Amino acid sequence: MPSTLRQLALAAVIGAPEQHDSARVVDAVRRPRVLVRELLAGLVVGLALIPEAISFSIVAGVSPSVGLYSSVVMAIVISIVGGRRAMISAATGAIALVVAPVAREHGLQYLLATVMLAGLLQVALGAIGFAKLMRFIPRSVMVGFVNALAILIFMAQLPHLIGVPWAVYPLVALGVAVIVLFPRFTRAVPAPLIAVVVITVITVAAGVHIPTVGDEGSLPTGLPVFGLPQVPLTFDTLRIIGPFALAAALVGLVESLMTAKLVDDITETGSNKSRESVGQGIAQVASGLFGGMGGCGMIGQTMINVRGSGARTRLSTFSAGVFLLILMVVLHDLVGEIPMAALVAVMVMVCVGTFDWHSIRPATLRRMPVGETVVMVVTVVVVVATNDLSIGVVVGVVAAMIVFARRVARFATVERTVDDAGEVRYRVDGELFFASSNDLTHRFDYAEDPSPVVIDLSGSHVWDASTVAALDAIATRYARHGTEVRIEGMNAASEHFHGRLTGTLAGED
Repeated sequence: MPSTLRQLALAAVIGAPEQHDSARVVDAVRRPRVLVRELLAGLVVGLALIPEAISFSIVAGVSPSVGLYSSVVMAIVISIVGGRRAMISAATGAIALVVAPVAREHGLQYLLATVMLAGLLQVALGAIGFAKLMRFIPRSVMVGFVNALAILIFMAQLPHLIGVPWAVYPLVALGVAVIVLFPRFTRAVPAPLIAVVVITVITVAAGVHIPTVGDEGSLPTGLPVFGLPQVPLTFDTLRIIGPFALAAALVGLVESLMTAKLVDDITETGSNKSRESVGQGIAQVASGLFGGMGGCGMIGQTMINVRGSGARTRLSTFSAGVFLLILMVVLHDLVGEIPMAALVAVMVMVCVGTFDWHSIRPATLRRMPVGETVVMVVTVVVVVATNDLSIGVVVGVVAAMIVFARRVARFATVERTVDDAGEVRYRVDGELFFASSNDLTHRFDYAEDPSPVVIDLSGSHVWDASTVAALDAIATRYARHGTEVRIEGMNAASEHFHGRLTGTLAGED
């Protein structure tokens, strides 16, 4: 009976509505080593979240407590309602940049209302299947996203490496060495946690004066308080917060779903993207209700959790939120003494592990189509230039669409043959859409071909109205020369589409 109660309690914490989640709950209960791994992974993430949340609060123009409370609430809530196990959601720079104008021009209460509206929009988008759009993001964009992310994470560490005491550099190097070498001896304890402990002990024992977490901002000493934003429920309020809420909802979903997809690839497991979308919205609303600034999936902390510490269950995410709350409320004096050099070492190794080094090897670049490489580079450049992952993904997808359209357009071929009876037949092969059918009208000899002319589309598929218009224009040009045109061989879908639109589009060519 006690074992059953313990499993049920842990299931409630982990949020295990699916059969494979339940199996992981039982596994964590029966194997203390797994339970310890997940808890320690959460502790490492909780430590790493503190300076990040404080920094993002400053970006948003609010008190550090707003970002820290947001991280606590989002991590705990998403661990229960999210669709991707072991993924970390908390306050992020992308959301901070979006909502900063609201806080600056209208104050904290309007920011909280913006966050809650963004959460409701995310719930709605998740319910209508927004996550399904992720299937249209090609691999080259995903690689560019990952590489750009690694670059951004490294760039975020530069302020902690420039203009600092010389002792910072050997301590960062020591932290990197511990993270690299410690797993060779044991993986029972996450190497990043050992690095943080070792560097902290050295600096405190030796009295080394270097920047610490406490220098980034004061930590709150109380619990977050539940309450509704104090804003008037009017159309003017909606007009103020609406555009920012929509932007935050879209940016948050794009980054969260991209992070979830990356974790899927790393862990070789699937996730429920629609549930993750709805879960992000619920976590946003909860964040606003407890005075938080909102957030989304955090790729850096997720990589610490999944790749650095080996976490695989919801318990790691839940414990990250709980440990963050304990650290900032109960142990804030001790946490304030942690050197930033320790956390920089952790993040530098996250960069190294996140970057897809295989994608830039000369052998890979030689084999990869030029268009794919261009899309990857465009994605990286746009993300780094704008410091916005969502903009880079959108631009990368557009670039991939252009490359794909140009490539497919070349595959549409037209071959002219004349049989023994003198009948002219044009065989069209390939996918027919706006890019490939635009020059289709120039591939026929209207003046010389005798009537009737047969256009064989058995090797093609008609995809859009542009192709139907092109076929109508071909028939019109032949009609001017008194030549009859017969279109044959269309598959059922193409024939239905063509039959519905032919003769109803443009006027005579």
